[in-house]
Amino acid sequence: MHPLIHDWNKTDAPRPTTVLLDDETLRDGLQSPSVRCPTIDEKLRILHLIDRLGIETADLGLPGAGPHVVRDVERLAREIADQRLRVEANCAARTVIADIRPIAEISQRVGIAIECCTFIGSSPLRQYAEGWTLEQLLKLTEQAIGFAVAEGLSVMYVTEDTTRADPDTLRALYSTAIRAGAKRVCIADTVGHATPYGAAAVVRFIASVIEDCGGGVGIDWHGHRDRDLAVVNTLAALEAGATRLHGAAIGIGERVGNTPMELLLVNLVLMGAIERDLSALCEYCETVSAATGVPIPPNYPVVGRDAFRTAADRRRANVGEVERGVLARATRSRCDRRARRPDLLESQDLIRRPDRRRDSCPHQVLRD
Repeated sequence: MHPLIHDWNKTDAPRPTTVLLDDETLRDGLQSPSVRCPTIDEKLRILHLIDRLGIETADLGLPGAGPHVVRDVERLAREIADQRLRVEANCAARTVIADIRPIAEISQRVGIAIECCTFIGSSPLRQYAEGWTLEQLLKLTEQAIGFAVAEGLSVMYVTEDTTRADPDTLRALYSTAIRAGAKRVCIADTVGHATPYGAAAVVRFIASVIEDCGGGVGIDWHGHRDRDLAVVNTLAALEAGATRLHGAAIGIGERVGNTPMELLLVNLVLMGAIERDLSALCEYCETVSAATGVPIPPNYPVVGRDAFRTAADRRRANVGEVERGVLARATRSRCDRRARRPDLLESQDLIRRPDRRRDSCPHQVLRD
């Protein structure tokens, strides 16, 4: 922290021992009516930027959606294998064998492990809307995970709308999934219903279910932005025991989007929860913006055009300069090249910005 700042954020609480990140940009991030689907070349560039940021896993797509997705997922998986990228692959699947089989086939053809992320509705609202019974969900869970494990896939079991589901249903679903061989479970705040208190409460509850089943299963948190609480909910979930956190570049995704990965990264670095070189952060956001047709607002935190500019007087500007310096030491990269004072060079070291103006980014393009 900057010597001129007293940090009231300090806490004696122990830092989490495990903090993993899962990037949903190339799958859940593209599920929006205002997102243009990137070309395969654009997806490959995004994948390399995910890898440069040290994000541990990336969702490559949902192969069960059809041959076009299978083709892109396999190309992305081959890029990981051929270029020896550090990022590990996973794929989404409905909790049915028909969706899981193409993941197993891609994994076998490419020769790398691909985590299978099977999702299923859990709340009474989802069950009512889909006409499901709990017995049907339990049977699908057991059959699908059993098939995936038999195919040599590691399984993460995702319950959609977890934060509006009742404890008895969640206990039944997760217990069945763990007995069937799931190595991770994912709590999904599908419609952004949770508050930080609620996020922590459901994580602690699922942790107790895992403990009752013998332990050894990791917890993921997947948040959405409907109440604009996605980042703080994700941090609350981490503190409560989640070990892998999901996000998407510039928060793209269904409705108002997923947890913004870049903001999650910056907060985790500033909190001391992770150490990471974020020099590719702006390029990551700019590339996804251009590829998807989703513009970055000027006042967007960290990477927006106005994030480190001010129209206020010199005294107020000095406060902003100190804040930029704090972020600079956390991210060790380049910031606003327009600063003119040599004593502010440290403030220029936040993120690499392209030379072109941000207002040249394309506007939203609706998908056909």
